[in-house]
Amino acid sequence: MNETLNIAEQTLVLHRHPRNKQETLQAWDSADEYLINYFTDNELGKHLGADEQMLLINDSFGALSCYFQEIERTAISDSYISLSSIKLNMQRNNCSEENIVVQDSLQNFPSNVKIVLIKIPKTLSYLEFLLQKLREVITPETIIVAAGKVNMIHNSTLALFEQYIGSTKTSLAKKKSRLIFSLVEQQNIPEKEIAITWEIEKQQWKIHNHANVFSRNHLDIGGRFLMDNLPEGPFSKVVDLGCGNGIVGMAAAEAYPNAQVTFIDESYMAIDSARINMAKNLPEDQSENARFVVNNGLVGFKPKTYDLILCNPPFHQQQAITDNIAWSMFNDARFCLVDGGELVIVGNRHLDYQDKLERIFGNCELVSENQKFVILRAVKED
Repeated sequence: MNETLNIAEQTLVLHRHPRNKQETLQAWDSADEYLINYFTDNELGKHLGADEQMLLINDSFGALSCYFQEIERTAISDSYISLSSIKLNMQRNNCSEENIVVQDSLQNFPSNVKIVLIKIPKTLSYLEFLLQKLREVITPETIIVAAGKVNMIHNSTLALFEQYIGSTKTSLAKKKSRLIFSLVEQQNIPEKEIAITWEIEKQQWKIHNHANVFSRNHLDIGGRFLMDNLPEGPFSKVVDLGCGNGIVGMAAAEAYPNAQVTFIDESYMAIDSARINMAKNLPEDQSENARFVVNNGLVGFKPKTYDLILCNPPFHQQQAITDNIAWSMFNDARFCLVDGGELVIVGNRHLDYQDKLERIFGNCELVSENQKFVILRAVKED
């Protein structure tokens, strides 16, 4: 696996995070390369004034942030792992941190933006959220270039750029990636609420979902299956690991009313949605006994702390399908569980999580199953 990016007279050493000893994927893609080459070939940097800066949106692992190290810039992402990767790869390449601000997408965008480089996200709703926020800070002189894999750029993608920015065109494809160019035009665009709310009838909960939260339009069927199969026991410290909008942790808060429930996700929007949903739907004393943490799983948490960890693990990282995150979650869960503590997960039947749990914990019990999912339980033994 190549960790060295040689491009436009720079050499960068870039790692994906979390690190994986058997990593086969690069920390950059052809869309990153296309953006960098277009910027340098067209000398876009000459358009930056003394008090103006570049905005980098969805820089996955820091290729763009590291390459443009001499330019004042703000890097924005909803991913804690991406923002952490930017910082780590900047340190790896001895990039100064003096002229970069790294922030999550819920924060206000900077107002002195002249050049915007965007990596196209997976979800259309998140792209719309970003473009709506971007619209607030750009001017007709702002240069906007986006990039993504060809299979991620659809007519609906271009329509959003047309709606929020202005006249839009695309480049020819190179290495299966394409550029999008938008001219900022004066348009009267009414503000739209991108976040949505829907109801879970069984609990009579009204669920708030930000634009980039998994299963944002409806109750995730895997999550529902886990909610219906929570273990019985006098649990006092519970984790909803990879919580998304927080529905599994909320079910745990109801099932174990005296427990402290910790919600963990690497998405800032997910954690904010979970916080809102707890406050809206559960009694104040239960909401006050909840913790909300944006983090890479349980990395950095204390050992032997929790007696129950609930998890619906993702099997992708951004556009890449991988079981690395599940492996990491299961290993960290064992580290953080007290002796006799339980990890209970829901997963697609074909993912063979049972084998992983048996290798990590030395045991695994099939709690329940249906045509699509299994509920598995592993106990940390002395």
